[in-house]
Amino acid sequence: MKIVNPWNGALVADVPADTAKTVAVKYAQARAAQPRWAALPVRKRLDAIVRFRAAIVAREDELARTLTQEVGKPIRQSRNELKGVLGRIDFFLAESGPTLRDEKVLDDPGGKLEERISHEPLGVIANISAWNYPYFVGGNVFVPALIAGNAVLYKPSEYATLTGLAIADMLHASGVPRDVFVPLIGGGEVGAALLRQRVDGVFFTGSYATGAKIAAAAGKRMVKVQLELGGKDPIYVCDDVDVKAAAASLADGAFYNTGQSCCSVERIYVHRSIAKAFTEAFVAEVRGFQAGDPMDEATYLGAVTRRPQLDVLKRQVADAKKKGAKVLLGGAPIAGKGNRFAPTVLTDVDHTMAVMRDESFGPIIGIQTVDDDDQAIALMNDTEYGLTAGVYTTDEKRAKRLLARLEAGSVYWNCCDRVSPRLPWSGVKHSGIGLTLSRYGIQTFTRPKAWHLRSA
Repeated sequence: MKIVNPWNGALVADVPADTAKTVAVKYAQARAAQPRWAALPVRKRLDAIVRFRAAIVAREDELARTLTQEVGKPIRQSRNELKGVLGRIDFFLAESGPTLRDEKVLDDPGGKLEERISHEPLGVIANISAWNYPYFVGGNVFVPALIAGNAVLYKPSEYATLTGLAIADMLHASGVPRDVFVPLIGGGEVGAALLRQRVDGVFFTGSYATGAKIAAAAGKRMVKVQLELGGKDPIYVCDDVDVKAAAASLADGAFYNTGQSCCSVERIYVHRSIAKAFTEAFVAEVRGFQAGDPMDEATYLGAVTRRPQLDVLKRQVADAKKKGAKVLLGGAPIAGKGNRFAPTVLTDVDHTMAVMRDESFGPIIGIQTVDDDDQAIALMNDTEYGLTAGVYTTDEKRAKRLLARLEAGSVYWNCCDRVSPRLPWSGVKHSGIGLTLSRYGIQTFTRPKAWHLRSA
């Protein structure tokens, strides 16, 4: 499988891919190895993750360069991801022990009956990960899964293959057996071969279309399925905000990682009384973002990782213009080799346009004017997705009242594009089922066993 730099089209590496036969062999090896891993004390498994964390710190520069070369993420943002994942790992290291500990829920005063809950590993899980944040998205799964005693068949995205192999190398060097964390290299056919194995859980990040197929396939076997799927994340800017501050925050929320974050801002609704001032400030902010070579320290906007996404963005712009939208900035690919698209800001948009309804996953945003809070909430909820949504206002009571009405897994007040290890990461509607992160996201890699213990 050829690894190509999405910024300039250069060949980065040529890597052997798995086949259906090698996937089956690796599954059998993981199945055999998992009980020995699960039998280790939790402390031993935690120690391996401590060493894995240290390896990330030691190899940060090398890992960042690899990530930037294969996905086109600006080098500073690659380092931000590597620094940021350390906090997630720290959360799992601190919280996994208490979360996985047996719970005594009844202790009969007479000493005759005890009721207890234990948290046992699922077994062998399939972790089909994403390219946009491979350390974040993958680590949300494989770190707590390994700590809980599972074996992990890890399929990195074919667009982040070298990063996936580096993760495997660091885990193996840190004491996780090779048959317990097993990378599977390849595209969709390798993922399909993985799903044909008798895994005990499927954890997938990707599109709704693929997620629906995975859910249908896994449902026949009654195994745990967690799906983090698409989003069309909206923000409402109320009439009482500091316009320049809100514009700066939301421009970053829309265009960071070239708009290729799971919770990137993809729709903005602005109260009519400040719409002109906000839009001018927003455009001025985006004009200041430097687009260029992702390896350049000054670059803020890098490459669109997947070439087919350029066509999606072009179609959304053409559709919006045809229906009356104005292009205030960008609107077309940037000339040159590789996958480059100019940061694009559209106004006079509405919900007849694909740019306000379909996931963009690129450097493009539509700004729509609204008359009041009720209209804003109705438009924000007018979507098949429900990953994140937020409100910018100086009024806390107003914010909480509006956030309570939003149909989303995560809601934000005066912030956006944010994920915390302490809070569950989940979606509603077509944005997925299940969750990662928080203490719930540790328990999700276990099955509870109920113990009824009566002494003679």
